[in-house]
Amino acid sequence: MDAAKPGPLCFRLLNRKLTIITKWELRNRPTTASQRSSTIRRHTRRQATITSYTIRTSRVICQKSAMKHTPPVLPQIPPFDFKPEPYQVRGLYRLLDIRKHNCNPMTMKVTYYKKPVFINQGYMQWLWDVDGRRYLDLFAGIVTVSVGHCNPKVTETAEKQLRRLWHTTAIYVNPQMQEYAEKLASLLPDPLKVVYFTNSGSEANDLAVLMARLHTGNFDVITLRGSYHGGSPQAMGLTSNTQYKYPVPSSMGCHNTMCPDVFRGLWGGSHCRDSPVQTIRECSCSPGHCQANDMYIRELKEMFATTVPSRIAAFFTEPIQGIGGAVQFSKNYLKDTYQLVREKGGICIADEVQTGFGRTGSHFWGFQGHNVLPDMVTMAKGIANGFPMGAVVTTAEIARSFAKGVHFNTFGGNPLACAVASSVLDTIKEDKMQENSAEVGTYLLTELAKLRDKYEIIGDVRGKGLLIGVEMVKDKASRDPLPSEAMAEIFEDTKDMGVLIGKGGLYGQTFRIKPPMCITKDDADFFLAVFNQAVHNYMERR
Repeated sequence: MDAAKPGPLCFRLLNRKLTIITKWELRNRPTTASQRSSTIRRHTRRQATITSYTIRTSRVICQKSAMKHTPPVLPQIPPFDFKPEPYQVRGLYRLLDIRKHNCNPMTMKVTYYKKPVFINQGYMQWLWDVDGRRYLDLFAGIVTVSVGHCNPKVTETAEKQLRRLWHTTAIYVNPQMQEYAEKLASLLPDPLKVVYFTNSGSEANDLAVLMARLHTGNFDVITLRGSYHGGSPQAMGLTSNTQYKYPVPSSMGCHNTMCPDVFRGLWGGSHCRDSPVQTIRECSCSPGHCQANDMYIRELKEMFATTVPSRIAAFFTEPIQGIGGAVQFSKNYLKDTYQLVREKGGICIADEVQTGFGRTGSHFWGFQGHNVLPDMVTMAKGIANGFPMGAVVTTAEIARSFAKGVHFNTFGGNPLACAVASSVLDTIKEDKMQENSAEVGTYLLTELAKLRDKYEIIGDVRGKGLLIGVEMVKDKASRDPLPSEAMAEIFEDTKDMGVLIGKGGLYGQTFRIKPPMCITKDDADFFLAVFNQAVHNYMERR
């Protein structure tokens, strides 16, 4: 507390003075053992007197400060009937030392929080650190834990498969790969029925670009600015965000066009996107028509006229941008874009790495919310609840073009991965997690919109289901991004009160709320109270 600051400073100065006096006495007095002992005893008595006075005075200061500044009542974490196992392995400083010196430097660069969270155990929507403290996980391992940490149904399936068969590769036939391929394909519309298995989203997107180029005979691929499609050399070319790029050649032939972001982009309004919450921007669009979309499509046509050849290989996009900050596009943008791309000889690829598997609530796949049918769909992350896996699903026609050569993936279609992924699909259906995403997600969005109206620094609330972005600004008029230092304050406060969220956006200005799809309305209320308090704390400090 501010009122207590002068006290401890005075005590520190007194202690320092006593130490100097004692050192002088030890240097200048006779140096027999008994005399030195006498000097040290006098210093000890002085120190005890100061300590006693410090304690008594600090109590008085704290009591006075408490009367002037009543601390806020912090939100109470919802009860949860689960007891984590105690952590009894290594000390935290040793773990951090290993992380600094034996893990690659990027590991420390991406570590969240000033004081990192040391996770020991997880169960459903909750995580426990090594000290036994519980956190509500609203980032799900970067949108990956789809049905909950250590979900009992998925865990049981994994344990059974571990005792039966781990790995064979696709040179042999195992039931898990074929059964899962059929189950996955059944959830996609015709003619998307041919499945290729990979180990990650980056790998799936690499494969999709290769297949598109082989099938069309064209080379150039278009993505949207602010997009993220992976960290491999080719996926890095698809990605349009400077912080994820290196100064090396990466997938030539990749181009980006203006993102139809109706909040931060050049054009946008109050009826532009498919979300329970619209932007605060005004517009004069007639019902059913979006002028902003017309302008963004005009930009795309300009790109076709100036930047790429007359024939292209593909258009590659996320139905809602993930790392870009849950950015939603103007209505009909993908529909109009798909038509233009196909006129140029290209195929349309939907990157469902973050939007797939019911997370958007209204549909199982994000592209369905745009009323379009892609030629290829890539997926990963939530596909296996955190087990390393990815997939590409395409048409038989495109698959035949790819079969002219030989492509082999050692771990793709691994029996253990396929068994886990199959259990994830069953759990989503049996536990109605898509429906839960719609219900709890819509509730979160509408309540967060109330906080947007309350605070000048909350510029936009957007998303669908449990794929939510909260964009922070200096003020609503300018829409300039809130500085990173301010974002960090709110981010740290939220963690300290027991909630883990993510960050994203081109300028790191968007909080990302993308939890396991098993969270409850009580969990949502807890987060809303915590986030409200964190923003309030920042506004008071400012």
